[in-house]
Amino acid sequence: MTVTSDMLLDAALEHVPFDGWSEAAFRAAINDTGADAALARAYFPRGGLDMALAFHRRGDELMLERLARHDLASMRMRERVSLAIRARLEGADREIVRRGAVLFSLPQHAADGVRAIWNTADAIWNALGDNSEDGNWYTKRAILSGVYSSTLLYWLGDDSPGHADSWAFLDRRIDEVMRFEQAKAQVQKSPFLRTVFALPLAVMGAIHKPAATGGTLPGRWHPAKQAE
Repeated sequence: MTVTSDMLLDAALEHVPFDGWSEAAFRAAINDTGADAALARAYFPRGGLDMALAFHRRGDELMLERLARHDLASMRMRERVSLAIRARLEGADREIVRRGAVLFSLPQHAADGVRAIWNTADAIWNALGDNSEDGNWYTKRAILSGVYSSTLLYWLGDDSPGHADSWAFLDRRIDEVMRFEQAKAQVQKSPFLRTVFALPLAVMGAIHKPAATGGTLPGRWHPAKQAE
């Protein structure tokens, strides 16, 4: 029987609470499953680090499955965002997530952690039907990354019944975001404010989200199109 990457990850989860997302947990998973060491390294070239990232992606997939069971179209946007973040955290093993947070707090792994959280925010916005094409594509994901990561850190230390304090904290963060969005809308509606913020608005309008395929840059710039 060929040992799959999921089988190795499941085996590692038994050791992560004690060993963290480490080489020790990676090797223990190999021993537990009887996997070929070369195959295991092909699945997870960086050992525990790549296992932690695979676990994070699994959490994103489970979140999307949970969201698919809800009628998102009937909900307000703030309710959708709250539901998505709760769906991402509820039911997760806090000790395993905590070990991941410790790993990604290390300077050498911080970039991987930031990318993982960005991908979570991107998955949420895509699931919620975001169709932005300009700089808003970036700002939405950057803001949601901040909301998600701050809620995650609060949740890790929250012992309130049903994590009620975490969800209250999440609601407050979303309130702050909504006030920011309202301020942006006021700028767009006001001729005076649009004049004052003409340059940043032009810059935001000229930035485009990453192309679906091809290219090496994180977005596209079309100043000529903006000037039309």
